[in-house]
Amino acid sequence: MGKVDIDPMESTGEKDIHEEAKSRLNSAIAIAVALLATFMGICSVKDDNIVQGMQQAQADKIDQWAFYQARNIREEVMTSTVVQLETARAALKTDAEKAVYDAPIAKYREMAKEQAVKKEEPMAAAKKADATYNDLNYRDDQFDLVNALAAIAISLFAVTALTEKRWLYAVALFPTFFCVLFGMAGLFGWHIHSGLIARLLG
Repeated sequence: MGKVDIDPMESTGEKDIHEEAKSRLNSAIAIAVALLATFMGICSVKDDNIVQGMQQAQADKIDQWAFYQARNIREEVMTSTVVQLETARAALKTDAEKAVYDAPIAKYREMAKEQAVKKEEPMAAAKKADATYNDLNYRDDQFDLVNALAAIAISLFAVTALTEKRWLYAVALFPTFFCVLFGMAGLFGWHIHSGLIARLLG
């Protein structure tokens, strides 16, 4: 049986091709991770501002509901006072005695109406603050998804670099795509949201 000669040039050529392919793959991974990290940084700054806005909206809502309750209590006190005065007036016999109660009854009835009108303003402000909080929370959920999807994508890129499996790079592009999609939605206020993913992460 004859001896098979191995062409060193052929072996070197295959090695060079393999190294070149590995280098291209690693370069693609490095670029993808760098761009993804930069995008995450931008989203993180925006998300921090949104969280601050949520905290402010929550504080405004609490304050306005407190003002509403104060106005509501005042109205109830005025209304109760009117009832008490009317009850006392009804127990009197002469018109002269009853007339003494007419002015305070009218006064407290007017004050009760005034509180009923004034309490509408803080109630409307509280509802507006609540709506603002919900809108900001919607966008905060989008950025939460960005962080989760970016972590998944970076992990897949890391495994790709270790295993040199190109199909893993393609798989990593799926969470990367949705990471960018939700990030753009959060940055520009697009109504793109995954309730299922948010519930799983929540």
